Amino acid sequence: MADAGAAQSTGKSAIDTSAAPRPVASYSQAVRKGNILAVAGQVGFDPETGKLVQGGIADQTRQTLANLIAVLNAAGATMDDVVMVRVYLTGLEHFEAMNQVYEQFVAEPFPSRTTVFVGLGPGMLVEIDALAVV
Repeated sequence: MADAGAAQSTGKSAIDTSAAPRPVASYSQAVRKGNILAVAGQVGFDPETGKLVQGGIADQTRQTLANLIAVLNAAGATMDDVVMVRVYLTGLEHFEAMNQVYEQFVAEPFPSRTTVFVGLGPGMLVEIDALAVV
């Protein structure tokens, strides 16, 4: 395992903000190295209450993207800096509603995107991560 000094000498730094849910394991909300910013998967937890938002896929997608933007902002970036997004959904039936909310948060030229269908934690319907160039 590398020590903190080694991480700093590589120019790699962690991004941390209370405006998004805190990591529950050994990962950073985002990591920046040079002009590359990798934002960890965000889910629909309200950072103030620590609870998953209620209301279904649209509400969870909205909160997930708000969390993603909070991490981007903490790193000095915006959605305009995002070049790649990965969306993880628990079911195909959630795609259309997720996409309608997602379209409210992105502008042309759109980031590239991959959407996959996976198992997530209890009650979670969507997770989104991003890669940005800042």
